[in-house]
Amino acid sequence: MQPPNQPQQPYGGQPADGNPYAAGPGAAAPAAPTGNPYGDQPPAPTGNPYGDQPPASTGNPFGNPQGQPAPFGGAPFSPAPPASPIRNGLALGVLVAFGAAIVASIVYGVLLGSIEREFGYAAIGVGFLVGFAAAKLGGSNPVTIAAAAVFSVGAIYFGQLIGYAMVMADAAQVSFSEVFLDHFDTVTRVWKEDADFMRYLFIALGAIAAIGGAKKAN
Repeated sequence: MQPPNQPQQPYGGQPADGNPYAAGPGAAAPAAPTGNPYGDQPPAPTGNPYGDQPPASTGNPFGNPQGQPAPFGGAPFSPAPPASPIRNGLALGVLVAFGAAIVASIVYGVLLGSIEREFGYAAIGVGFLVGFAAAKLGGSNPVTIAAAAVFSVGAIYFGQLIGYAMVMADAAQVSFSEVFLDHFDTVTRVWKEDADFMRYLFIALGAIAAIGGAKKAN
């Protein structure tokens, strides 16, 4: 048996010693505090607490003109720049000048070989044709015109070699390919021996005609 009048443990068996909220036996419980226990704290701020910060920007921060978000969180992929029309026209003009020079050279050589005589004014026509075709399809770029002039000189020269080879093949009763391919050095040597001032003059006039044909095309 427990002895009578044993002191009770306050607040569910907690010891009174060291407990500031523990009262002795029969003491009244402390009254609940009144008022605002947080009265010393400043009132809660009103309005936008982030009012000093600039508003969030809208749209694409990477300058996408369509306003679409950048893929993978980085800058948007920019399309490859289109090819320059000037560069395309220049390349086309040079190629056309080269092709026209080949065609004109063959026609000019066949004409000389058929009539078996030199026709200097035809060289002017060769240059005019090369320059006109190059500028008509490739534009009046100075590089295109210069290429047409150079190619026209080559066309006149090789055209005359073709004519010489045709005459020599007819005289030797052999094929043209045999003379032109197997004896090309002989053909060039004969051409140099027969060349005079008027021949070089017509070659120069052919280059000038190429420039005139390029200007005429535009």
